[in-house]
Amino acid sequence: MAQPFSAPRMFFTFFKTAFRNLLRNRRHAMLNIAGLGLALAACLIVFLVLEFEYSHNRHLKNYDRLSQVVTRDKDSEGEHFTGGVPFPMIQHLRLDFPEQKFGQFMQNYGTQVTVRNPRRLMPEGNKFIESTGVFYADPELAELFEIKFLLGSAADLKGVQAVALSRKTAERYFGDWKDAAGNFINFDNAKTDLKVMAIFEDLPDNCDFPFQILASYTGFEANSNGWPLTDWGSNTSNHQVFTLLPPTADVSKINTQLAGFERKHNTDNKNTTRVHFLHPMAQVHFDPRFPTTGDHQITPSALYTLASIGLLILLMACINYVNLSTALAVTRSKEVGVRKVLGGTRSQVRLQVFAETLLLVGLAMSLGMVIAWLALPYVKTVMVVQSPLHLFTPLSLLYILLITLFTTALAGLYPAFVMGSFRPVEAIKNKISTGKVGSISLRRVLVVVQFSFSQIFIIATIIAVSQMEFIRNADLGFQKDAVLLLHGSAENKNLAAFKNELLTRTDVKSVALCFDAPSSDNSWQTNFAFDNTEDRDFSVATKFGDEDYLKTFGMKLVAGRMYAKTDTVREFLVNETFLKKVGVKDPQQAIGKMVRLGGQPFRPICGVVADFVPQSLKSEIAPVVLFTNKKYSGMTAVKLSGSNLGRSKDEIRKIWDKYFPDNVFHEEFLDESIESFYANEKRISTMYKVYAVLAIFISCLGLYGLISYMVVQKTKEVGIRKILGASVQSLVYLFSKEFTFLILIAFLLAGPTAWYFMNIWLEEFAYRVEIGPGVFLIAILVSGLIAGITVGYKSLQAARANPIKSLRTE
Repeated sequence: MAQPFSAPRMFFTFFKTAFRNLLRNRRHAMLNIAGLGLALAACLIVFLVLEFEYSHNRHLKNYDRLSQVVTRDKDSEGEHFTGGVPFPMIQHLRLDFPEQKFGQFMQNYGTQVTVRNPRRLMPEGNKFIESTGVFYADPELAELFEIKFLLGSAADLKGVQAVALSRKTAERYFGDWKDAAGNFINFDNAKTDLKVMAIFEDLPDNCDFPFQILASYTGFEANSNGWPLTDWGSNTSNHQVFTLLPPTADVSKINTQLAGFERKHNTDNKNTTRVHFLHPMAQVHFDPRFPTTGDHQITPSALYTLASIGLLILLMACINYVNLSTALAVTRSKEVGVRKVLGGTRSQVRLQVFAETLLLVGLAMSLGMVIAWLALPYVKTVMVVQSPLHLFTPLSLLYILLITLFTTALAGLYPAFVMGSFRPVEAIKNKISTGKVGSISLRRVLVVVQFSFSQIFIIATIIAVSQMEFIRNADLGFQKDAVLLLHGSAENKNLAAFKNELLTRTDVKSVALCFDAPSSDNSWQTNFAFDNTEDRDFSVATKFGDEDYLKTFGMKLVAGRMYAKTDTVREFLVNETFLKKVGVKDPQQAIGKMVRLGGQPFRPICGVVADFVPQSLKSEIAPVVLFTNKKYSGMTAVKLSGSNLGRSKDEIRKIWDKYFPDNVFHEEFLDESIESFYANEKRISTMYKVYAVLAIFISCLGLYGLISYMVVQKTKEVGIRKILGASVQSLVYLFSKEFTFLILIAFLLAGPTAWYFMNIWLEEFAYRVEIGPGVFLIAILVSGLIAGITVGYKSLQAARANPIKSLRTE
């Protein structure tokens, strides 16, 4: 009887033998390593994305006790949510909830910052456009968000002219953050400069609040420029309030009090339907009802989908390993027989298989880590994550270890069970039949599952691409091409002269001074009354533009006329949806009807404009009122001829510098601005493409595994058929016909599944494509073509084999 090995020596022998077997069957080993490597790389990237998303805001020590005070309102159109609260609310919160700590900020987007008398001029000059804007914050907010000050403290924000900069921002302005203290900066060419009183540490990337500039909230109140600081009726998502709850706080009790808070303090409107409640910090990153100030949000369902995709890709690769390993099991029967005759136990054979699997998975993981490392810089093009991801962290290393062991167990369990069950006499005589290494039906099921997954990805990709093409070519109700948008100040006295000089250019068709474009991220809603009646039970969106607004954006009047040239509000344009909502069927009948916005006087409707998309195609067209108001004309829209847009933009920049030497030339083209609305959807579309290619590749490996198995099973049959005169074409058909059937079964499973989930995704869009039969026809044709190439290659190889050699092998 053979002497037992010591455990270390035994495992060394296992891995040495495993290495030899991998070299002996290097072709199959390379296929397995390639498939598993790609799948593990995909899983690793998915894990890094999930880790990053779930880590948002967790750097805060009081993460579990921080909440945002948010707003829900109701009208005839349904519920409306916003993260903003009325300006006078916080002073009453502090009185009614003395045990809680409250902080607030007011965010101004697109602020121009001018550095006064810098000690050294930076490459960008001394003027900067801050896309995330300026946060006017009180000292309490800095304490709630645990801002770490390198210089100064939160108390410095009490000063009216005080400002604090992040370390990165201070270095961008002054070169060295230590040089920033005591210097002055200016916002939007205001009359008063602000003094840099404090510098704070940069916030991490996984924070939904990109505080770069914290200015004094007291300073904002002192120079509010018309913001309704005492008005309960107005609300903006730019003004947000946060609270730190006591450790023993009863959240349900606080929400009950907040539900009636506004009815208690809003003495002008005791019947308001607006209620407030706490929104925990743990939900801030995942709740699209309350957009954050960060670069993105993501829903839990999207994360579950992403995790499921990663798991499915890994499962497909493990199925390939099972198919390829069991296809080789017959050729290794003599090896197993010799092991058992020499005293090897069933457990040792199975450990040998696991050792081979572990070695192969380890090599695949090494390849996967290299692929993931190379792919990480491009993740932002296919995922919503725009921040750098780090591959080697303690948590990711633990995940690599666990996923390696999990994959080894998942891929190696079935082959180990099969090979451990060989009988030594049959094995050593090479009489192990293919029926003893598992059922061909099982492998068919596995291949059907694989191709179902790949066809789901193909269908999803086609639908996502079709939806993005639909968005790109949809009629928005205005012309978006060749319109240059220039951001400036509505208070600048040179705007009219600037417009007039632009109109003298041959490449400029029209110019409008406005607040924003017809489609934008802005949503300025207000209550209104129509035809001298009381306020309606829904709100309207407002757009501000001068008399050339419709001409510049190519919008159409369906009745009446454009309002006259004026600096103040005198008359209104309304869209067709407005008329539908108020019950007017004939646009001509609306002319002369009176409309009141908010608490303003009634004014007449002078025209009706054809419906246009005021935000994105995700939302239904809202009722809109357009009018002119010089106070809100901070954007200049320039319609160009389109012959040479780059040259026109450069020449317009020179005219801009002539009239606005103190303002940065901050421009964008309208079509690019609109395209940014769908940045996340474009990434999702790209992600589907990547995973579809990956799933198809892995599925082809699975097909290769199954056809390899069938070739082994039918070796004798093929030899006899060839001796009896069978042609190569008939033998290829012998193998191919079954796979055509398997692909059709996979399609019957994948079609309804993909249709269901993509319909859910399309529900995010108010205007979307219809999922027609063409989508499914393309998917089945693509799958059939790819599978045909894979199966045809291996089938042709088997059909051309020497029949004498095949019969002798059997």
